[in-house]
Amino acid sequence: MKPPELVLASASPTRARLLTEAGLKPTIEPADIDEAPIKAACKADGADAGTCALKLAEAKAQRVASRMPGALVLGADQILVCNGQWFDKPADRTAARSQLIVLRGQRHVLATAAVLVRNGAVVWHALEQPALTMRRFSDEFLDAYLAAAGDAVLASVGAYQIEGSGIQLMAAVDGDHFAILGLPLLPLLDFLRESGVLAP
Repeated sequence: MKPPELVLASASPTRARLLTEAGLKPTIEPADIDEAPIKAACKADGADAGTCALKLAEAKAQRVASRMPGALVLGADQILVCNGQWFDKPADRTAARSQLIVLRGQRHVLATAAVLVRNGAVVWHALEQPALTMRRFSDEFLDAYLAAAGDAVLASVGAYQIEGSGIQLMAAVDGDHFAILGLPLLPLLDFLRESGVLAP
């Protein structure tokens, strides 16, 4: 029997790259959902960031799965939490600078969720919450970093890419590298082996 098609319901080039480099060949079908109402409802219910990230990941997967019957659709989401505050991707470099100033010298958590949906049913989910601590970098370093990184800082919720020069912002990193990049990859690969998408 032919294994089901794997579909990534995300426009994230990093998630697509992680899957491709792991030997998978996902179809890319970004989900277009309005995240704000889901986040507002989660906060109103007192849900934590991890629970909300799972709800967002499922909403994305369900949106795409509804038009792709039989496919295994992967939704993912990541919420940064620092001192109880949730952060979204910065809208521009000014917002990125402000966000990094708030995170400077602080420990933050990346609630990183992934959900697989097939024919409307959730068949797998995972949540990892790596923690990172930023060093007390100077304003001069921050401005040089932002100038060198350019608009790439707008692509991640933390305004950094630890696989690049963003690692220079950090004093400590605790948690799975792939989850920090946006995907609980090792648990996902385990499930895909168990379900016959990958060879055991």
